[in-house]
Amino acid sequence: MAREIERKFLVHRDRWHPDAAGGLRLRQGYLSTDPARVVRIRTAGDGAYLTVKGVTTGIERAEFEYPIPTADAEQMLHDLCLQPLIDKRRYRVPFGGRVWEVDEFDGANAGLVIAEIELASADERLELPPWIGEEVSADPRYFNANLIARPYRTWPRHG
Repeated sequence: MAREIERKFLVHRDRWHPDAAGGLRLRQGYLSTDPARVVRIRTAGDGAYLTVKGVTTGIERAEFEYPIPTADAEQMLHDLCLQPLIDKRRYRVPFGGRVWEVDEFDGANAGLVIAEIELASADERLELPPWIGEEVSADPRYFNANLIARPYRTWPRHG
């Protein structure tokens, strides 16, 4: 079974400055946000993917991802996915021998910046970059699927 083991952190925006020309635009929507079976459609640059994720236990869950035709993804995002869509720019940032993925959200979630790191095991040690803030791995408000129903910009004082 494919497993995702991932930790998420808020980013101190005053300490992290992305390359203005860098990053990859991601648009994603959800066909299901049921925690037992989250089903996501994502476009990433010229590619598109269907992803199915299982129940999160700690920082682990089952994850299956498949490439799909971009035209199909665009149609599903427009016609079938819950709204609003997640719109963000992803930066891949090397630090401490690893590559962090930093997502800078736009649209209904503008102002939110989250860093994610995938691990080989849940107890794996890691060095945190100086721009890392509070860990939010266990806070469901920060799950992308939940940002559809309750976008960041609607939170009192944005968090």
